[in-house]
Amino acid sequence: MTTFQNINKTLEAQNQPFGKAHIIKTDAEALEIAQQLSQQFKQNAVLRDANRILPFDEIEAFSQSGLWAITVPKQYGGAEVSSLTVAKIIALFSGVDGSIGQIPQNHFYALEVLRNNGTEQQKQKFYAEVLAGARYGNALAEFKTKTAAQKHTQITQTQSKNQHGYLVNGEKFYCTGSLFAHRIPTLVRDDQEREFLAFISSDAQGVQRINDWTGFGQKTTGSGTVKFNQVFVEAEDVVRFDTAFTTPTLVGPFAQIMHAAIETGIARAAFEETIERVKKARAWIDSNVERADQDPLTIYEIGRIAADVRASEVLLKQAAQSIDAAKPHPTDENIAKASIDVAKVRAHSTETALKASSKLIELAGSRGSQRTDGLDRHWRNARVHTLHDASRWKYYFIGNYALNNILPPRRGTL
Repeated sequence: MTTFQNINKTLEAQNQPFGKAHIIKTDAEALEIAQQLSQQFKQNAVLRDANRILPFDEIEAFSQSGLWAITVPKQYGGAEVSSLTVAKIIALFSGVDGSIGQIPQNHFYALEVLRNNGTEQQKQKFYAEVLAGARYGNALAEFKTKTAAQKHTQITQTQSKNQHGYLVNGEKFYCTGSLFAHRIPTLVRDDQEREFLAFISSDAQGVQRINDWTGFGQKTTGSGTVKFNQVFVEAEDVVRFDTAFTTPTLVGPFAQIMHAAIETGIARAAFEETIERVKKARAWIDSNVERADQDPLTIYEIGRIAADVRASEVLLKQAAQSIDAAKPHPTDENIAKASIDVAKVRAHSTETALKASSKLIELAGSRGSQRTDGLDRHWRNARVHTLHDASRWKYYFIGNYALNNILPPRRGTL
């Protein structure tokens, strides 16, 4: 299929009822299912990337497996797995297919906002949907504003004989997962500049999803533009958003560790592919050895990448443990520690994913440039995904905390 040929099928299929998904009960079960599914998804990853085939069948299998509900709290029937398990699963799928690894990130992010700011009624409603297999996308960022912090999408109250709730008007971009979603949590502002997350049904009247993502990486994340024209949303489907950052919560660090997991997964996959390719590559003519895996300079490069990939994985684990340690009783101090630990892996994994994916092509030699092998997808996915946040600012916050004991800002982009 060419770039846009399967969009109608995707939109038509995903608007069907989400049915009844498997319910995962433990971390171990989640990891086992993720391992099995990721191997299935690996089979056609190069083809999907080359032809921009949106992975609807894979995402349907993903959600029906129960993996999309693993962060639902135990008291609502979910597994409430650890942050480390979430990170491992996202890294695992990202190594197979960077796009698929990113798609559930905003779903989990919306559920974390719900956990912190939702009412009891809202939690019961949305958690039940997710346990049944519902997928949430996102419509957070805007493309046409002067800065990333500005938001023009508005929410206004409406009341009539037939409707009592809100109307949403605006346009969003970078809407990862929106093409596969049953609901699109949308960041909106009211006339008092308060921010809310509106859990809008993807098939609601006035919602338009446009398959116009043209990035050279993360090509099948189901991203692009979402427009809202007088879209009605029930009052019970609107959750306060901005207060998740005015008090100590894990919304920010949890969002960021998932981004770090995507890059760590890409880095690990690129490294493992490098090992396989080097074993098949020809030795450099000046190395005076018979095989590339005997070349001392190649061995040196492999060692550097191995150390960096493992360092990212260790930093990822430490950050996840900091998040889980702060979860029972969030404070300014333990949230700051979690944020800094996440910033460390976020900065390191950015550099590691880019280096490992670039070295894969370099060490594979001329044969590594063949389009049919798709080795460049790791670098393209890493390069595009790492643009979410600037690693240079991660280092700034880390340094300012270490040197001057200044707490990092609380937001989803640290």
